[in-house]
Amino acid sequence: QLQLVESGGGLVQPGGSLRLSCAASGFTLDDYADYAIGWFRQAPGKEREAVSCISSSGGSTNYADSVKGRFTISRLNAKNTVYLQMNSLKPEDTAVYYCAADYVGGSSGCRLDRRYFEVWGQGILITVSS
Repeated sequence: QLQLVESGGGLVQPGGSLRLSCAASGFTLDDYADYAIGWFRQAPGKEREAVSCISSSGGSTNYADSVKGRFTISRLNAKNTVYLQMNSLKPEDTAVYYCAADYVGGSSGCRLDRRYFEVWGQGILITVSS
């Protein structure tokens, strides 16, 4: 069974940094390399929105305008793990963050649209507050 588990969340002051991890299990290394991975977030009372995604090889990334220049996504396929480095955090970044997997096979790129993502983690809370 394919599973994704997020870690690294918590409370941080405005201007601070956090790094989220998304660890995959139930994937072989070859299978994992066929998936693009995305990060999404959902604030209270709001719809889930896309944050960033990374292609299966790690060679291509996309970011929402709201996080460009502040967040960096990366992946280490040997560890079946994707990371989201979040810097210069703002109160409006407060949300539950989810990672998700999109089967892309041999395709390059990633689609920053939650409709394409089939496997989801349980989510982790990030609170940015002083």
